[in-house]
Amino acid sequence: MDPSLSTRLDATQTNAVSVLLPLPLLSPYDYLVPQDLLVEPGSYVEVPLGARQATGVVWGAATGNVNPEKLREISAVLDLPPMPSDLRQFVDWVSAYTLARLGTVLRMTMSVPKALSPLKPKMAYIVASAVDLKNESLPGGVRLTPARRQVLAALTDGAPRTGAELAKLSACSTAVIRKMADAGVLEKIAITKEKPVGRPDPELPGAMLSDVQSLVAARLSADVGSGYSVTLIDGVTGSGKTEVYFEAIATALRAHRQVIVLLPEIALTADWLGRFERRFGVHPVVWHSDLPMSERRRNWRAVLCGQARVVVGARSALMLPYRDLGLIVIDEEHDPSFKQDEGVIYNARDMAVVRGHIGGFPVILASATPSLETVDNVWRKRYRRLSLPERFAGAKLPEITAIDMRTETLDAHSWISPALARAVSETVAKGEQAMLFLNRRGYAPLTLCRACGHRLNCPNCTAWLVEHRLLDRLQCHHCGYSAPPPLNCPSCGAEGRFTACGPGVERLAEEARAKFPDLQFEIMSSDTVHKPADAIALVRRMEKQEIDVLIGTQIMAKGFHFPTLTLVGVIDADLGLAGGDLRAAERTYQLLHQVSGRAGRASRPGRVLLQTYQPEHPVMQALVAGERDGFVEAESSERKQHNMPPYGRLAAIIISGRNESAVDDAANALGRSAPRREGLTVLGPAPAPISVVRGRHRRRLLMRARKDLNIQDTLRRWVYAHKVTGGVRITVDIDPYNFM
Repeated sequence: MDPSLSTRLDATQTNAVSVLLPLPLLSPYDYLVPQDLLVEPGSYVEVPLGARQATGVVWGAATGNVNPEKLREISAVLDLPPMPSDLRQFVDWVSAYTLARLGTVLRMTMSVPKALSPLKPKMAYIVASAVDLKNESLPGGVRLTPARRQVLAALTDGAPRTGAELAKLSACSTAVIRKMADAGVLEKIAITKEKPVGRPDPELPGAMLSDVQSLVAARLSADVGSGYSVTLIDGVTGSGKTEVYFEAIATALRAHRQVIVLLPEIALTADWLGRFERRFGVHPVVWHSDLPMSERRRNWRAVLCGQARVVVGARSALMLPYRDLGLIVIDEEHDPSFKQDEGVIYNARDMAVVRGHIGGFPVILASATPSLETVDNVWRKRYRRLSLPERFAGAKLPEITAIDMRTETLDAHSWISPALARAVSETVAKGEQAMLFLNRRGYAPLTLCRACGHRLNCPNCTAWLVEHRLLDRLQCHHCGYSAPPPLNCPSCGAEGRFTACGPGVERLAEEARAKFPDLQFEIMSSDTVHKPADAIALVRRMEKQEIDVLIGTQIMAKGFHFPTLTLVGVIDADLGLAGGDLRAAERTYQLLHQVSGRAGRASRPGRVLLQTYQPEHPVMQALVAGERDGFVEAESSERKQHNMPPYGRLAAIIISGRNESAVDDAANALGRSAPRREGLTVLGPAPAPISVVRGRHRRRLLMRARKDLNIQDTLRRWVYAHKVTGGVRITVDIDPYNFM
């Protein structure tokens, strides 16, 4: 127990503490501690809240905001280790930085309510004491049949087993087991059986590292246990960044510390999980939203109790209640999916650095294309950079060439240039594989009526419906709305006059099959690969060369290693440059560099063909010339000139609601009262580029400020002073990544 809290509890008559509840609350509530309960900061407790019971966390001493005579008592202390103090500090920090309510941030750490309760007991069986196995004597003259012999054999180790487990082990029906129990041969007992998590073995041999890799691994390992630090592993694609930071993980495991590894696409980490198992003997504990509830419950408790030694997960894994955290790794640290845009809006990469600082342990960032924010921190000497400039095992980086689409002659409704088509044929003829990349899901991004020009829009959003021909559905990629394609135009009634405009990966695959009828194709997108098992199966088919050409979206740009894939063709390489996003050039460069890195990762040389209508664009020029650092410096200079991140600060204010008039009134009132001071500018309000999402109208304001200004304090005094009604909601996004 915290000595200061213990002294206070002993020295007062009220024995009150503050309890934070995982609800949208700004601060904790005060409760009395009954004489028979022992609580400490971090204790998980049940408390009365109105007419119901709620679970919360003891946050510290009482706030004193309520008369002690009006306080209610804590009902119970849960049989769980307390929430660690560094996590409570982290919750406070995230709430203050993001302007999210304190209880809402706490809810992220208690995301599995069922994990707070003990596991419900199951009925299991053991051999009854009256059974003499040695003499094969059963009570009551029961005959020992072959099936019963099998059941008893499955229980000879003395471990209780459920009926389903016994039936599987002994290859008999559960009816046989029930009858044996009724006859007194088996005894029923209640058990609470939790499937144990694997324990990684740091002493298993790792990969053979080069001299440069060994030096980087040694420096990372030396940081473990030496306090807070942030290190960027800046390594080209295929340079062995994963194997290098595995050695730092091994050092943390030897020191009995827990480790987090954050990956941008946790559902598609089959290759990473395989490498981890080869290095440490078991799979790590996995955390993401698609896990079955039973696994989420087990894994949450294993983290809190310190049994989960390495957790690999999506951004939400950062919020788990680690007992003894000693290292965080953020792989592909530049990836925009680390930014959460709903609920508590935060960037997991940046919050991981904060968590390392609070806990006093190292943080490792890994990328072949580091974000400009990370590079700037390296330049300012806040982070250390360790370089891996060469590919593993002597493999060479691919040659990148731009195809000027202004000079190519294509048939109508064709997107594969003759130059790329020839390259695909040549590649497959040599027994190698090719990849066609288009960062657009579905068949076509727009469907319109040729009779009247009507475009099929989402009824809930100002967005086009995307045709997914394989599913025979039209889908909205913003709200999830889905419907079958209509037979008649809803505007003019014309039948059979719809036409698809533009390509998605399904349409690209249709064209590729027509051009290369003898080749084997497969589509890789979030529509076809939903979970690790799907990714594993696809990787196996690629390794067996059952696939000649892989066609996919950005999910295949990260982490996959296909030894005989030597050609990458990028369709519509300019796609990400439109839209006015301040990070458009940076993101496009990162994505195309990453997808290019899938080519030639083994002994055979690779090449990349970029189909572009802007070959003179700085992004295309940098990719072709291999001038990453020059591109970063130029992008940095432009950002600095306009006082944009990382050299200035941004905050987005989004006003939304179902009543458009009420939204406009609230947005205009907010705009009229915008703060005016030196070094700070507020732009807007204006309709968001996607002005309606899920039926809610949206208006945006953008605050731009000098880096040294405390924008959180300004936003608290400005935005949260406004009272909104009529279902209007105000959301603040500190450091926005999404401007839609």
